[in-house]
Amino acid sequence: MASQARQRRSAPQAPPARSVPAEEITAKHAAADTAPAAAGNAERNAESSAESNAGRSEQLRSFYRDMLLIRRFEERTARAYTEALIGGYCHLNLGEEASVVGLMAALKPTDYLFTNYREHGYALMRGIEPNRVMAELYGRVDGVSKGWGGSMHMFDVTHRLLGGYGIVGGQLPLATGAALAIDYRGGDEVVMCTLGDGTTAIGAFHESLNIAALWHLPVVFVIINNGLGMGTTVAKSSAEPDLYKRGAAYRMQSARVDGFDPVAVHEAAAKAVEAARSGKPYLLEVITERLRGHSVVDPAKYRSAEEVERLKHEDPIQIFGAKLTVDGVLNADSIAAIEAEVAGIVTAAADFAANSPHPAVSTLFDYTYATPVANDSRRLPGQPLFEPAPFPAMPAGARA
Repeated sequence: MASQARQRRSAPQAPPARSVPAEEITAKHAAADTAPAAAGNAERNAESSAESNAGRSEQLRSFYRDMLLIRRFEERTARAYTEALIGGYCHLNLGEEASVVGLMAALKPTDYLFTNYREHGYALMRGIEPNRVMAELYGRVDGVSKGWGGSMHMFDVTHRLLGGYGIVGGQLPLATGAALAIDYRGGDEVVMCTLGDGTTAIGAFHESLNIAALWHLPVVFVIINNGLGMGTTVAKSSAEPDLYKRGAAYRMQSARVDGFDPVAVHEAAAKAVEAARSGKPYLLEVITERLRGHSVVDPAKYRSAEEVERLKHEDPIQIFGAKLTVDGVLNADSIAAIEAEVAGIVTAAADFAANSPHPAVSTLFDYTYATPVANDSRRLPGQPLFEPAPFPAMPAGARA
């Protein structure tokens, strides 16, 4: 069944049939129709071009707006963390906005996404309401994971976000398995799995790529290469610093793209997704930067003052906004309007999260198992590890 699904995806599609065979169109008809047809075609082409340009401009404005939403959302997240409104680990997409927006724009709503613990922007771009994302960060019941997942473990089946994962590389085998399930069922969905540059050195990365290539699975592996695995550079941790080249070992199509340009990322991701949808897994390396430390609490002392200063002038949002302004897609008024819209969304999300209730302690174990498990002690923190079991009283005279 799996092989049939692969053959179905790989089979070339027949061109649409003509309503009238070409040979039946006589020279007389062609000559009579040439002038009005040419005029009509020119008019239609002009209209089509205008519509295409308008649609393109709208897409570019949408990219800018979404990048700014991620930026302001993550800035508010960092502020909430310092105010002790968010606990646990917290990793931000600051600096990676163009990469996130471009990648997510290449997916259909029916496609699946697996990502790592740096996931807030991905959740937003998959269509999950900012209120629910922020509430999850606050650990509240209205959060996308009902308050128990936090920053690293967002999950929403409706929007096909199948996790953030706190374990480095934990998403790789699961994403590969999901792609296998799609292939087995004969579906046309694609799985996208994002990972950090440091994850390319672990066994699960190579195992997953090998299986995906061997079985022609519909999966795109995306390396978000921000140059640092926590505080270690790629050059110091990888014998092959051009990480996209690792796909060659598995005869897998691969490419590298500038992660500061959402348009370039979108085009590269769309090509990768198209290949995966036809049963050809793909490895895409996205070169980007993070504007802060590995997590909110990381002061990033391993960066020189010169590097920090350089990053201030390589802000992807400022660069993209300036380009759109020069091209006439944006102006001062439209930028101000987008900024005001985004600020309102983020403020509303923070207010919503602050007013959402905390989950009841009694629900702590509700999502430990997919199905009820016999003898689940449901022991809460601070309780004895073993409590006396309610065995029936032993008969008098019986040996213990």
